[in-house]
Amino acid sequence: MKRRQFLIRAATVAAGAAAGRVLAAADGPKGKSIATIQRDWPALLAKDADVARSSAPLQRTEAEWKQTLTEAQFFVLRKEATERPFSSALNDEKRAGVFVCAGCTLPLFSSEMKYDSGTGWPSFFTSIPGHLATKTDTLLIYPRTEYHCVRCGGHQGHVFDDGPPPTHERWCNNGVALRFIPASGKG
Repeated sequence: MKRRQFLIRAATVAAGAAAGRVLAAADGPKGKSIATIQRDWPALLAKDADVARSSAPLQRTEAEWKQTLTEAQFFVLRKEATERPFSSALNDEKRAGVFVCAGCTLPLFSSEMKYDSGTGWPSFFTSIPGHLATKTDTLLIYPRTEYHCVRCGGHQGHVFDDGPPPTHERWCNNGVALRFIPASGKG
């Protein structure tokens, strides 16, 4: 039976990789499916948590952003800069909770999606569906996939295909572009 499960999973990963994406139902950490992890993230929030409850676009002027963000947040979120590796305390954050956009508090990742990539930036193997948008970035000549918060348009980081199974994705995020909200009663 174990051999059969292994072969089924291997075939699923191979088929998903050939299509450019591993199936959402594949198992993630702790044996939970990616679909379950993506669906159940709200359980990590207190009912009164200060987060955006809608992904409806938020419009602010550059002057308004400068008033609400720190200088480092402004340059990363609004000017697509990158913070130095190993400079964010969120890189070592291990508590249960939710990572939200520092610009508009839209939830982007849960702690169950996080892993230690060794790169010096908070990294995630998947994201909360519908909360991030991607585009091709050719700033360094080599095309990369850049992602932004769908609510405020804030630059978060880049997604690469060298992450852990089953998604093989590494959502490499600037820590300064995130805020961590610990799970209710857990930290």
